[in-house]
Amino acid sequence: MRYTIENQDIRLTVDSHGAEAVSVLNRHTGAEMLWQADPAVWGRHAPILFPYTGKLTGGKLRAKGMEYAGGQHGFARDVEHTLVSQTGDTLVFELHADRQTLDKWPYAFVLRSTFRLEGKAVAHTLTVENPVEEQLRFGIGYHPAFAVPFDDAHKTTDYELRFDRLESPLCVSALPNGLLNGTNFYYLARNTDTIPLTDELFDNDSHCMVNLRSASLSIVEKDTGRRVSCDIQGYPYVLIWSSIKAKPLRFVCIEPWHSLPGEENGPIDWDQRPCAASLAKGESWSTTLTTTFDR
Repeated sequence: MRYTIENQDIRLTVDSHGAEAVSVLNRHTGAEMLWQADPAVWGRHAPILFPYTGKLTGGKLRAKGMEYAGGQHGFARDVEHTLVSQTGDTLVFELHADRQTLDKWPYAFVLRSTFRLEGKAVAHTLTVENPVEEQLRFGIGYHPAFAVPFDDAHKTTDYELRFDRLESPLCVSALPNGLLNGTNFYYLARNTDTIPLTDELFDNDSHCMVNLRSASLSIVEKDTGRRVSCDIQGYPYVLIWSSIKAKPLRFVCIEPWHSLPGEENGPIDWDQRPCAASLAKGESWSTTLTTTFDR
């Protein structure tokens, strides 16, 4: 089911399937600012990545003495979440471990997803709780896709990705199969606050930037200054991506992550997979992605 909240600037719609934002509408112009999930290109809007980001080594994990098969980015994006609260400017969903999740990942957990409108911004907080496990280790990340160009009068090259300070973004490679190879690192750019947007930028898939110093990363329309800005402060990894199934580009993802994909020749044991957090019984952990729509 879909639920909507709004303020004077934006109208947000979230689907309980995946607790996924599916629409961010500019109430002044009527413009849709999220990618609208054309299945011929990429059939998602802004999925939650949990309990891991990227792929599993060998497509499986070993935990509590058993092996489990798993696809990309975990399961939270593919299951129904329960609405637990709705007010004028806030939606709260929860996902609890059940038979469906335990068949994929044998841990008890609570994943709470809180969406809050703050003027022209959407703040999306993910909270993970460990109710009973001795240790709960997990990965987590965001994957929102923003519609580009902003209108029919502009094209891909009218946009740039802009940091709020000079960066030399170092990237880790997951080529050719989506797993870390441990040997290939490269600079996406050097000593710049901008990365020009081109239709070829993602020909080799996403770019995973590590340890950025910037507090924000924006998609900026160069002639008008209109932009979508993500608060990336505190995230060790920030990916940018778009599907190559459509050129010119029709969306760009800015993906702040707290964990990485599996390793090409790495372990499949869950306890050996690098994690965002490790919670003792009764502990909780939260992260927030705030996105401002100045367009």
